[in-house]
Amino acid sequence: MRPRVRYTDTPAGRVAYSASGTGPALVCDSGWITHLRGQLDLCAFGDIAERLAQRFTVIRYDKPGCGLSDRDGTDLSFEGQVAAALAVADAAGAGRFRLFGASQGGQIAAAIAARHPERVEALVLYGTCADGRDLAPPEVRESVVALVRAHWGLGLKALAEAFMTEPTAAELAGFTQFQRASASAEVAARLLEVYYDTDIGDLLPAISTRTVVLHREADRGTRFELGRKVAALIPGATLIPLPGSSHLFYHGDWISVLEAMLDFLSEPSRSGPRLTGRELEVAALVAQGLTNQSVARRLSVSPRTAEAHVENIRRKLGVHSRAQIAAWVTEQRLGGEAAR
Repeated sequence: MRPRVRYTDTPAGRVAYSASGTGPALVCDSGWITHLRGQLDLCAFGDIAERLAQRFTVIRYDKPGCGLSDRDGTDLSFEGQVAAALAVADAAGAGRFRLFGASQGGQIAAAIAARHPERVEALVLYGTCADGRDLAPPEVRESVVALVRAHWGLGLKALAEAFMTEPTAAELAGFTQFQRASASAEVAARLLEVYYDTDIGDLLPAISTRTVVLHREADRGTRFELGRKVAALIPGATLIPLPGSSHLFYHGDWISVLEAMLDFLSEPSRSGPRLTGRELEVAALVAQGLTNQSVARRLSVSPRTAEAHVENIRRKLGVHSRAQIAAWVTEQRLGGEAAR
């Protein structure tokens, strides 16, 4: 799927974008550095884009300073990136849209949803964090930025392994090519610095859009606990733990990521608490008095996944205890019986 590239002026500089497929608009920010065409050949990125385009009009863009966008005179700040994303949506004719943000793109997407709830119909966040300083200690963050500036485009094994678990030789070669095509060393380093320096913790509680947070349980680039924190700060958000350790959503078990995205994005908007089928199962087991460990054994999932389901249920119902969950289950059961 080779996109037709268009250009639009944004407050951060002239940006390249594409729109593929049919259906409701889905604006995508895939993270740190981008290349509209080059990413389609990187691992399963092209497969995911093609599958999404079967249901949505997928709007992708190159960040200011990256890929096919203008490389000079660009604003790489967080606010510049937010402004660029909104300008792309405007240029593509998407007044209201679904929004996907991965890693650093998750912060951009969350900020847009918090500030412009009238525009964002649904929000999917993957592998992101609220505060970039939580990603690593200061000395580690500084050394990674210095490494990017000094050795960019060499397919650094240390950098690749932070994103992909046990990459093959072909994947490393593809990653090297992607680095060289996407951005200069200075732009890549600066965008990374911006991510490390950005904290959106104060914005997350303002998000009213229905939201799902996808995070791999052993993510090597962004710890699972950071995704849990993001979900906890967004009212009513659902946290879905996914198997695997690769940070890139298009590497490893990408099918699980895609299916979780499609299931959520295809849900109709409804008012009131909306528990998924699995959450209803967990709520029923909690009402029976089962612990998280027992729920995990009964459903053949990890204890961390069971705990995440219980946290989701509490947030969606606006309750604080397992007894309140049990009371809600009883109320729903009695209501259903009365309706019959």
